[in-house]
Amino acid sequence: MEILVMNGNPDPAHRAWEEYLGAFTKALERAGAGVRTRTLREMDIHYCTGCWSCWWKTPGLCAFKDDMTGVYPAMLGADIVVWASPLVLGNVSALTKKAQDRFIPLLHPYVELVNGESHHRRRYPRDIDMGLIIEAAEGDSPEDAQIVRHMHERLVLNARGRLRFFATTARKAEEVANEAIGA
Repeated sequence: MEILVMNGNPDPAHRAWEEYLGAFTKALERAGAGVRTRTLREMDIHYCTGCWSCWWKTPGLCAFKDDMTGVYPAMLGADIVVWASPLVLGNVSALTKKAQDRFIPLLHPYVELVNGESHHRRRYPRDIDMGLIIEAAEGDSPEDAQIVRHMHERLVLNARGRLRFFATTARKAEEVANEAIGA
């Protein structure tokens, strides 16, 4: 099993977050998973401008030649893409959202009905399953966490995959890793 962890922590001084993700990835590796981590704050990622070149001019390829170019094959090759972010103002970090917005070249521009809803057709034969790990900040409510979860359920639905797991850092990293790999 191949797992890609997208670390959306904007603050390198947030040691507890980095330690949690380190424990999570080590638990995955002990269970036999191959793990690659991308630290978004260390990457050059442009904002999506909605130019739609990735759909019409160069299908499947973004007009920006930044670090996302190397992320797309990793996403397509992963069994699970894990979005990991502390909550910032009740949502995932801006870094995480920026990378998620750049996910669009992996989707087909045409839509079809799926369970009575319009969703993108598959561009690739393999669906992209996802997981989500968040850390609530002071003042975040359980409702905030559920809103973020729901947003990611919709993101993965549009990617034609499934949300394999949702967790907060209140749970032990090893427990979350076991849930991620289905142990």
